[in-house]
Amino acid sequence: MRVVLLGPPGSGKGTHGKGLSAELGVPMISTGEILRQAIAEGTRLGMAAQADVKAGRLVADETVLGLIETRLGLPDAAKGFLLDGFPRTVAQADGLGLLLLQKGREHRLDHVVNLVVPAEVVVNRLRHRWLCGTCGAIYNLSTRPPKVAGICDECGGTLKQRSDDEPDTVRARLAVYERETAPLVKYYADRGVLRNVDAAGPAATVYADIQRALRAAV
Repeated sequence: MRVVLLGPPGSGKGTHGKGLSAELGVPMISTGEILRQAIAEGTRLGMAAQADVKAGRLVADETVLGLIETRLGLPDAAKGFLLDGFPRTVAQADGLGLLLLQKGREHRLDHVVNLVVPAEVVVNRLRHRWLCGTCGAIYNLSTRPPKVAGICDECGGTLKQRSDDEPDTVRARLAVYERETAPLVKYYADRGVLRNVDAAGPAATVYADIQRALRAAV
């Protein structure tokens, strides 16, 4: 199964994506992670991305698409994938569609899951979010606190808050999302692959709704 996860920061893409990845047996692909890896490895695309980052620019679409193409070419993505953080714009969606078309009709997207969350719910959710700096586990002090304050239940690593989870910063990030990424909702709805899911409730409820949406669309 080939799935794109859409939704604003704090909508739960990372949390639900991990569950879906394990359930479906396909890799969850985060553009942030593959960008960081390519930069660390000093690949041609990684160096191009690093130049954009250092200059304070968004990483060029052709660079991101090149990284995505490389990642989708690995054996573990042969039977499907979950994309988190890509595409971000209609131009990137066009590029992804062309890339998949070149691979053959059987490689087209099956579903685009759009996690719908009101802005203030996101602001309050991220205000309480803490991340493990070692394994990346996500906690929420109001809904899923760690057993020991500041310590990851899974690996014992130290929990941290991201500076961009401050309320004013979150609102600014949401404005960018609405301007650049929200148009993808119409883009994929027009193509008949969009599945809207209310993601404002408890994580278990949201995940069950995602599962139902995917089954109903088969």
